[in-house]
Order: sequence, then C-alpha cells, then structure tokens
Amino acid sequence: MRALVTGGAGYIGSVVATALLDAGHQVDVVDNLSDGNRDAVPDGAAFHEVSVGDIGAMREVLGSRDFDACYHLAGSVDLGRSMSAPEGFFANNVGETLLLLDALVERGVPKFILSSSAAVYGEPLYTPIDESHPTAPVSPYGESKLMVEQALRWLARRGRIRFAALRYFNAAGAAGHLGERHVPETHLIPLALAVAAGERDGLTLLGDDYPTADGTCIRDYIHVSDLAAAHIRAVEVLDRDEVLVCNLGSGSGTSNAAVIQAVRDVTGHPVPVSVSPRREGDPTTLVASIELARAVLGWEPSRSTITQIVSDAWDARRSPSAR
Repeated sequence: MRALVTGGAGYIGSVVATALLDAGHQVDVVDNLSDGNRDAVPDGAAFHEVSVGDIGAMREVLGSRDFDACYHLAGSVDLGRSMSAPEGFFANNVGETLLLLDALVERGVPKFILSSSAAVYGEPLYTPIDESHPTAPVSPYGESKLMVEQALRWLARRGRIRFAALRYFNAAGAAGHLGERHVPETHLIPLALAVAAGERDGLTLLGDDYPTADGTCIRDYIHVSDLAAAHIRAVEVLDRDEVLVCNLGSGSGTSNAAVIQAVRDVTGHPVPVSVSPRREGDPTTLVASIELARAVLGWEPSRSTITQIVSDAWDARRSPSAR
C-alpha cells in the first residue's frame, strides 16, 4: 500500500507514518511544519512541505503517486485555544479538510482515515462512552471534527470515498524518541515531566472542584503506539466496509491527580502543583468503550497503562536520540 499521511511531522502523525513503514508500506508525508518538526518525519518516507489547504500543491503531490489511502492527521488540536479563536479551527479542520477531500476524490484515492476525537461527544450522558452516544460538542474543536465526519458520511453515501473516523481519547506516551512536542505545550503529561526535569518550576492544575473522587477531571489515556497500530488495522477494514466510526482509548479512566502522582512515582521527582479554575469546554469524565475496536479491528491496547505511558514519555525525554 502507498499511504499519504498529512500532519506526518507532528506527534501522532510521525508515529503513524513510522508504523506504516515498519509494516512494509510506502509512505508520503505532507506537513507545512507550522506545528510539526521536520526531524520527526521517519527515514524512508517521502516528505512534502505543503499545506493541506494549498490545493494546487496538493494536486501535484497526489498526481505524483497512485495512493491507496490518506491518513489525515493535520489540523489544529488545542481545545482551549479553539474556545478563544474558533474561526481558525473551522478554517483549518473543516475548510482545509474539505479542500483535501475534493482533491482526493478527484484523484480517485479510495480510502480516508480521519483523526477524529472524543470531543465530538461533549459532556457524556454515560460512561464508558460508546459510538452510539449522542454527539453534542462543547468546543469548536469538537464541533470541527464532527462537521468533517458528517461531510464524510455524505461522500461515502454517494460512493465517493470509503472512510474511517477514529475518535481518539487522550493520546500520550512516546514511541522511541517520538514524544509530544507541542508549541505551546498544553498537555498534562509533558507539562508534568517538564517540571520533573527541572525545566519548569511547577504545574498548574486546571480545576480541583470536579464531582470526582479527588476533585480532578478523569480522562482515558491511550498510548500513541497503540493508537498507530489501530490505524493500520482500520485501513484494512475499509476493504470490506464503506464506513467505520470507532473509539480509540484504553477503556479506563485516570484522574489528573493520579497522572501527576504517576509522574512523581516514575521520575522520582516532586512535581509542585498550584490550582487554577477549570478550562472552559472540559467535560468531567471521558472514558471510552472500546468494544467496537476490539470486535471490528481485532485490536487490543497493549501499552496503555498510565505507568507505561509516563515511563515511555520520560525515557523519550531523556534519550540521547531524542531530537
């Protein structure tokens, strides 16, 4: 298979591109490096420094190969930033994706794997959340992902493309030296590890007044390597099915306070914490039901305990090969 990976210089995209190469596939990476890192693009992948929204450049890339699938991991991901600047999220995550889809359909690329999000569900009515849960996003980020899913359903109905929408819960950890490098960094585990490494004085906890056992919100953390493995299986499902909408998580929840304690335990360093108000748009609890992924993908997360996730992220941060 020849795969196009958009956002392949980013955190998850680079791990997915690496996993595809390791599985024997040919890979082209598209990334404009606005958030990605050139040194994260794996050896063996052809690299195109192109914006997904530059439709002329994308048509050139698509015309240079006969692609079997597009893995779409480019876009804006900071939920908090989407609340203050929603227009940019809709422009990047919806507008540019629709331009990409137009070019893919024109070229006849048959399969599309979307990096979607648990944010499409909004405040959960029940947990664990399965794929039949109502979708009611509480952030522009979640709304942007749902809008693309809806567009894809119409394209699939008209026979234009087959697609998998993979609804990520909280991707975390590292695959070798490939760990989180967001600028600015907003994710809990890398922020806590930066404190343990002496790069920050302390950690700000966003809210300790949630209706949970320790007052902090609960999230389902999935190891980025497990996430990448599911992507490879998803494209195979599209050989028989036109549409796949599937949660990807660990199936268990960890509170923010428990994550911070895991960082202390793994690193052996104190992580001083101060508390600020909750972030707007953050649900109390997000935990995935992964029964569909197990049944349809034949997939089981193997590294998605919080201790393993933190350990791998800490090792990547300290590794001499970390870039």
